[in-house]
Amino acid sequence: MPEARSPAVRRRELGALLRELRTESGLTVEQVADRILCSPSKISRMETGHRGATLRDIRDLCELYGVADPGRRELLTTLAREGKQQGWWQSYDLPYSKYVGLEAEAVSIRGYQSSVIPGLLQTANYARASHEGAIPRLDADVIEQRVAARLIRQELLTKESPPHFSEVLDEAALHRHVGGVDVLYEQLTSLIEACELPSVTVQVVPFAVGAHPALENNFKILELAPPSPSVIYTEGLAGSFYLERSEDIEHYGVVFEHLTRLAITPTETIDFIKSVRDSL
Repeated sequence: MPEARSPAVRRRELGALLRELRTESGLTVEQVADRILCSPSKISRMETGHRGATLRDIRDLCELYGVADPGRRELLTTLAREGKQQGWWQSYDLPYSKYVGLEAEAVSIRGYQSSVIPGLLQTANYARASHEGAIPRLDADVIEQRVAARLIRQELLTKESPPHFSEVLDEAALHRHVGGVDVLYEQLTSLIEACELPSVTVQVVPFAVGAHPALENNFKILELAPPSPSVIYTEGLAGSFYLERSEDIEHYGVVFEHLTRLAITPTETIDFIKSVRDSL
């Protein structure tokens, strides 16, 4: 897998440090904006990682915050430079490139899928069939490009020091004939093999459980190394959303833990997947 130096994560790291410096200085966003002659929204977006900072921004903010330590200045400058670089995934023109950038440097990924196998565990044929069902229709070359990118992403799980990937699946994801019976059989076989990876934990919520708090939702909880805060990723027909408030992260964490208690154990899950596969 190409070395992951995610510009999105670098911007979030830089933003967290800048926010910490501003707070230590006792200044508001508006006061900082007034001092360095820019808009408050620019300061806010830099602090949340939604925009990069120029080297001049870093110089001006270091002067304003009284950052005299050369090492600290160099760290901020390096993060600003890396925040403007390109990640390997950006050449694939993915509609979810921000997510891939965060995923690439996550230390843990927890998620729930209600109807499909998650992307990091998909076979090429399953991923291809999933994209073929999109509206508006995607060109064949675009589909192949996205399948290739998905396979590169999956190398994350087998690299040295991989993130821990923990996924709860609704039973429906095991039964949906994405690509047909043969493709699903191959996919379930691959999923069983993935469950044996030390970095992967998969659990299934059986139909018999009935209603649960994530019944109509799909989400990922991405935990990043400090100082970057964790982030929640959700997606649907209306688009993708990123939630970063501490109360949202806590809420989704509580829901995820509840789902793991409702689900069958990882060992039982492997046997369950085998029974579904063998019934095809």
